[in-house]
Amino acid sequence: MFSALARLSLVVRIMIAIVIGINVAFFFPEASPYVSLLGELFIKALKSVAPILVFILVMSSIANFKINQGGGEKLKPIMLLYLLGMFFAALSAVASSILFPSQLILSTNLAAPIEAPSGVAEILKNLLLSFISNPVTAISEANFIGILAWAIALGVALRHSAETTKTMIGDLSNAISYIIKIVINFAPLGIFGLVVVTFADAGMTTLKSYGHLILVLVGTMMFVAFIINPIMVGLVMRQNPFPLVIQCLRESGITAFFTRSSAANIPVNLALAKKLGVNETLSSVTVPLGATINMSGAAVTITVLTLAAVNTLHIDVNISTMIILSITAVITACGASGVAGGSLLLIPVACGLFKIPTEIAMQVVAIGMVISVIQDSVETALNSSTDILFIAAVDLAKQ
Repeated sequence: MFSALARLSLVVRIMIAIVIGINVAFFFPEASPYVSLLGELFIKALKSVAPILVFILVMSSIANFKINQGGGEKLKPIMLLYLLGMFFAALSAVASSILFPSQLILSTNLAAPIEAPSGVAEILKNLLLSFISNPVTAISEANFIGILAWAIALGVALRHSAETTKTMIGDLSNAISYIIKIVINFAPLGIFGLVVVTFADAGMTTLKSYGHLILVLVGTMMFVAFIINPIMVGLVMRQNPFPLVIQCLRESGITAFFTRSSAANIPVNLALAKKLGVNETLSSVTVPLGATINMSGAAVTITVLTLAAVNTLHIDVNISTMIILSITAVITACGASGVAGGSLLLIPVACGLFKIPTEIAMQVVAIGMVISVIQDSVETALNSSTDILFIAAVDLAKQ
């Protein structure tokens, strides 16, 4: 039986865990205290690995990022579209979270309510103090803002290092990703424990909360795919963008929806680029690059889930804080791991802006794992289809 389960995809195993967990919660609620350890161990594992994951992945992606490979003058406009696309996606997520606020079922034991920074001055002060934190202290205390700052600084510095050093950092990044895959492979057990405990305590309220959260996430990603992206592509190409948008969603997005990996969808995007008539020298560089750093869907996920936690904890935030959150979501999304659910592990970085404790942030990550059956598939479809969409828009634009 265990070998048969092991052969199933992670999505199927998570769905089975959710169904079994709901049934155990309703029919055997007295079992809740005994299976709660599975959920606690899973959250603890995420909490342990997330700081080093953010540090290594972001540092490695910056250190190994090459801007002088083929593609010529069209590389910069594509990079600009990537960044603007992620930023507008994050802003769309902010708007969705304001219009349709989500509530999460969180276990909080806070001595005092969390207060968000009162203004831009306090935000910048907190960011600066977090930035200059000792890197060892930042990792040990899960200060994700400090971790991100040191990862970026070291990544930039290591760009000038020897190729052997960059290779070593890349290998270290792959090793960390491998460990993450192991942790995520235990997600069904952890999610089973979390579902039993949550449903035993909150009942049908949990289903309503999760359903609303999924609708906000998917709705926002659809808005980005059918409104934000076409507007940007239309401005670049100066013609009707929808034929290209629909083709990219149909031939790239659908495949990515089922593979749930932008990296695995690279061959599909390369083939589509050739079919569209995109310069092969340009596509050979920008398609793998987009699969690594262009993560509009991840920006939406990070922003929506962070603001859901903020709303649940009754933290008052202003527009300036939300704009800074959008920028943070863009930066962290660029360093999202290539494994399924990788964007979820970067949520604590955004939560750090609102002084949300790591223990609570990891509960948000776990909730993201529960809904990842839908969320991660739609997110990857948006990420991958946007990669080839922006590349084709720039290369095929009217001169």
